[in-house]
Amino acid sequence: MDEFFRGLWDFAGDFWWLVFPIMGMAGGIGTAWERAARRRHRRRLETMRVKAELKAAEIQARALAGEPVRGRRKSVGHAESTASVPPRDLLERLMKEHDEITARWLEYELDVAKLIAFPAMSDGRQPLTAAFLRAKKTADALRPASADAKVSEKQISEYFDAVGDYAVAFDVAERDARRLRNSTFTEDERKRLDRAQQLLKLAIDESATQAERHVAYKRVREELDGLIVLSDEAVEVLEKKVARELDARPATDRPQPRPEPRREPGA
Repeated sequence: MDEFFRGLWDFAGDFWWLVFPIMGMAGGIGTAWERAARRRHRRRLETMRVKAELKAAEIQARALAGEPVRGRRKSVGHAESTASVPPRDLLERLMKEHDEITARWLEYELDVAKLIAFPAMSDGRQPLTAAFLRAKKTADALRPASADAKVSEKQISEYFDAVGDYAVAFDVAERDARRLRNSTFTEDERKRLDRAQQLLKLAIDESATQAERHVAYKRVREELDGLIVLSDEAVEVLEKKVARELDARPATDRPQPRPEPRREPGA
């Protein structure tokens, strides 16, 4: 065995210069892997873009027909399509679509469990989430006060496009958030998110005591501090949910008031 290692070191001493091409090969392999990863990411984004375009066509068809499109999706010419529907009907359908997208977004924004599972949906630093938030702002700004509001054809056309962009941006951001999950966090941060998720289950567990839930809720907030920003609305929804679960316990499980001591006659 000693002779083997001695021979190995003699070989390394005579051919030390091979270290450099070997290191170069290793570096080349790492670079090739990175390039392949970038290509996969670009293909994924291209697939999402194509699906988003199909989604936009579906949004147009739904807005114009007033019902979901099943089977093969079809694209509708913008100029003739908006002109073929009465303005009030078109606005009603667009506003309904607008509300449905917002409701889907609020499912993430107000549900702490979903925020922990898919944190990218509330992270404006993520490019696709930022694009969605910009599309939302545009659609909200262009939304008429009501379907009966007096608006021009140009305003209807702009709102029509904005709602389509809003739907597409949400769809793409949601897909990306579900792909990323918590991968953008460090290992320690992911452990904190996992603990927060488990504690959240305890905080709304009907079988837990009030003290256990209170402690669990407090620790959820501590674990998320610095990782995920909870909106005031999300905190309010969570606190109401915890309180509602407490109130929903059977009366026999709730602390009962202590009976007043009986007073003896003449006492």
